[in-house]
Amino acid sequence: MSPPRPTAAPATRHHGWVQAVATVLAALLAMGVVAALGLWAAGAAGLPDNAFPRVVAATVVTAVGGSVELSGNAGVLAETHAGITVIPLSVTLAGAFVVAGGFLRPLRHRAVAGVRELAGWAARIAVLWLLALTGLALGARQTFAVDLGDGVLGALGGLFGAEPEVGFTAQVPLTVLFGLLWLAGVLVPALLVASGAPLPARLLRCREPVRPAAYAMVVLLLACVVVGLVVALVTATTRGHPADHFAVILLGLPNLTWLAFTIGLGATWHGRVNGPFGLPMPHLLDQVLRTPDVSTLNVGALAEHDGRVWWLVVVDAVLLLGAAFLMAVRSPARTPAWRHALRMAVALVLTVLTICAVGRISAHYGLSLLGIGSVGGNLSGELLLVPRLWSALGLAALWGLVTGFLGALPAAWVRHRGEAPSS
Repeated sequence: MSPPRPTAAPATRHHGWVQAVATVLAALLAMGVVAALGLWAAGAAGLPDNAFPRVVAATVVTAVGGSVELSGNAGVLAETHAGITVIPLSVTLAGAFVVAGGFLRPLRHRAVAGVRELAGWAARIAVLWLLALTGLALGARQTFAVDLGDGVLGALGGLFGAEPEVGFTAQVPLTVLFGLLWLAGVLVPALLVASGAPLPARLLRCREPVRPAAYAMVVLLLACVVVGLVVALVTATTRGHPADHFAVILLGLPNLTWLAFTIGLGATWHGRVNGPFGLPMPHLLDQVLRTPDVSTLNVGALAEHDGRVWWLVVVDAVLLLGAAFLMAVRSPARTPAWRHALRMAVALVLTVLTICAVGRISAHYGLSLLGIGSVGGNLSGELLLVPRLWSALGLAALWGLVTGFLGALPAAWVRHRGEAPSS
């Protein structure tokens, strides 16, 4: 006898568009508020020409993977160049929580949902999300005049009448494309992670191996953010400059905490900071990266400046063992420890791969007049941060195998203690 076909719930069948509108608007509002507060703390509220709202829009665009192109115009005697690739993950996380919650809310308290129902509900959100991103990208554009200063560049600029300008423009097609990919990257994991979310009948067999591991990885990433938040708040209250610390929290806290997590695993990143970049970052990180050449960023390099960095390894071990234990407890009791180890390894490799993809940063700007670059002023800069990918993934696999096996052992003991004695 075949199982009954799942039918669409009244909430999604009759009122789907209303709930989709509420979900999209709430997500944009949450992301806009977080971005605005972070940029305000970073000092962007004082930008000329009332540019602050457009900078907030550009920040939200980049938070969903959209493309913002930097450009410059300095006349025939001068040349400007600029580019930026960075995702403010605090803003991303705020939007992801709201979108996932709005998507799952009409589906709660059900075990099975049809493919057509899930696709239709996701499509409503996607259509409205596409329209919202298009409007946001059209508004994310601004041009600023560049002050050449009082040095050689200022004198040459006044002599030849060069008035350089720089600006940013969101690329609408790329923003829509990557924004839709971002939406899919939120909705699909939401279905996999949430224990109360229904799945199509054909995918129920995937629930056992996938859902506990996916849930454990989400908890792991959020635990890293919570630990980083506590450290950031303590630092803000004890070392002064609270605005800078709140800018880090509201714009890039996951960027830093997930970077620290991979470094604690033994991963290596390469980076460089040059010039007066206004991006907020901890002093230790700025100290290691601000060198003439590309720097190596790992536990050893950071420990040369601050020996407390070795605690990252200990924190990572504790968090991974906790995640492995959580995964094992939420898995069927019959699952052997070696299978937990394999699932933990695969899940952690995918998690580290995601961190490496969204955590890389590339930003630069510069101005040259008659071939003279940044003479007499701070008119150039560079910020670079990229991972050594394959070694990071290999270390993640090793950590996953070890902690997955060890975390399964106490989970089996806990289950055994909870069993009722046989009569």
